[in-house]
Amino acid sequence: MRDKFYFQLKARCSQTQARAGIFVTPHGVVETPRFMPVGTVATVKTLTPAQLEAAGAQMVLANTYHLHLQPGEDIIAGAGGLHRFMGWKQPMLTDSGGFQVFSLSQLRTITETGVTFRSPRDGRMINMTPELSIQIQNTLGADVIMAFDECPPSNAQRSDVVTATERTYRWLERCMNAHERPDEQALFGIVQGGIYLDLRREAVESLVGLNLPGYAIGGVSVGESPELIDSIVQATAPLLPASKPRYLMGIGTYREMARGIAAGIDLFDCVIPTRLGRHGAALVQGERWNLKNAPYRDDFTPLDPSCPCYTCQNFCRAYLSHLVRSSEALGYTLLSLHNVTELIRFTQRIREAILSDRFPIEFAQWLEPPKPDQVLDFE
Repeated sequence: MRDKFYFQLKARCSQTQARAGIFVTPHGVVETPRFMPVGTVATVKTLTPAQLEAAGAQMVLANTYHLHLQPGEDIIAGAGGLHRFMGWKQPMLTDSGGFQVFSLSQLRTITETGVTFRSPRDGRMINMTPELSIQIQNTLGADVIMAFDECPPSNAQRSDVVTATERTYRWLERCMNAHERPDEQALFGIVQGGIYLDLRREAVESLVGLNLPGYAIGGVSVGESPELIDSIVQATAPLLPASKPRYLMGIGTYREMARGIAAGIDLFDCVIPTRLGRHGAALVQGERWNLKNAPYRDDFTPLDPSCPCYTCQNFCRAYLSHLVRSSEALGYTLLSLHNVTELIRFTQRIREAILSDRFPIEFAQWLEPPKPDQVLDFE
């Protein structure tokens, strides 16, 4: 494990918990902090692996639940594993499928054994257990795999959150016992605990005792206010081991990432950049622009002259507006490519600022606590 997976700190911020490091995996190095694009069904929507590499992506995600339903892990294994199947040669991470399973509130039943749910594809009943989740992920072959956890909704009663948090730990132990490729795949544990900071602290203490290759904070961005998400991250992240990578699941706005990094987070993922692209919207230096709006129809300047992406270097706002107004697939690709590049560049710039110990100075506007009128609506 030490030869193929390790995390090395390169610099610390003198005024915050932020750190710059490298996370070494069998398929390459991830420079942290880093935003990771989401490729749920073995594709980052509308983008090719070559475009992702050009955007600066070093690690992408795929989802165990969705790939189990279609095409099935055996088919992916027959193609040579997930990397070869989707043509991505760099590091990959697979989510356990826990969040997707638990979001099917009308279709699933939770027991200590696992979660039984009806497939939305063909109606068959599936019993997803910690052991099955790990078996699927072992077959898929991603560099980092996630433990199967119970993710309670943001409005859950404390007693239900206690039950879910304790069960998550027991399921993690079962995941560890079922993991058959520890030398090739790093298993990350997930800190649950809902909105209750004492439960989060207890969960961290339990998980740290297992000495896992990395740790994630889960159960945020499931309905909480930005202020509440921030309080959870600020209280939880510094408790995680400094020698291991820290991953904040499902987060990808400028402010949330900047403040997460200030708390010591290394890795982020979110569907924001491609979802916005498919809705005709672009992220430009902290703002969200709707290219369907009238001012862009005859604006012949680049989307962002300072951005090195293919979109900004070759096309004007008027052309992008034309594409999205015409519902052309190319428009979704070009905007998604820019948006992914923008969020990766944002974390790259923060990394550079940490290395020069100028992070709080250069990113002061994003380090202020979130307020309702400062949060971008990405839905």
